[in-house]
Amino acid sequence: MKTLYIIRHAKSSWKYHHLDDIDRPLNKRGKRDAPDMGERLSVLNIIPHLMISSPAKRAYATCKTIAKALEYPKEAIEINDKLYHASEDSLMDIIQDIENSWDSVMIFGHNPGLTLFANSLADTNIDNIPTCGIVACTFDVDSWAETDFGKGKLMFYDYPKKVSKSEVN
Repeated sequence: MKTLYIIRHAKSSWKYHHLDDIDRPLNKRGKRDAPDMGERLSVLNIIPHLMISSPAKRAYATCKTIAKALEYPKEAIEINDKLYHASEDSLMDIIQDIENSWDSVMIFGHNPGLTLFANSLADTNIDNIPTCGIVACTFDVDSWAETDFGKGKLMFYDYPKKVSKSEVN
């Protein structure tokens, strides 16, 4: 069994117009939401074996914040340039290349690719994964190479503005 957590970066700032997109930092709401979502994962006793982040400042900051909440070592976070604005197919390539010894993996990236990817994996109908949203899918496989579109089962979908657990899909 493999478990994949698809996490969109927290809300980023558009305040600094001179910055390249990849360098945009989290804004005030993003800095609030990332620790809150990390705490939600911690309460569920989720312990990732591997965390992979886009190199974008906002994605990596979200990843580091959630890593701290889950007591995952910051230095063990992998940066994968291919996660930056990745397509569904690129995301699948990244997932299928994960070492099989890791059973629980978190990826941190960007829309629209993450929403399209999540919907294709677990045959869900999520309109838009909001900033700092989390989609968790399980795969009844022994190898990440065996994962594919339509093979995932949605475990949960959560996001910062979700009011109650009854809203979790």
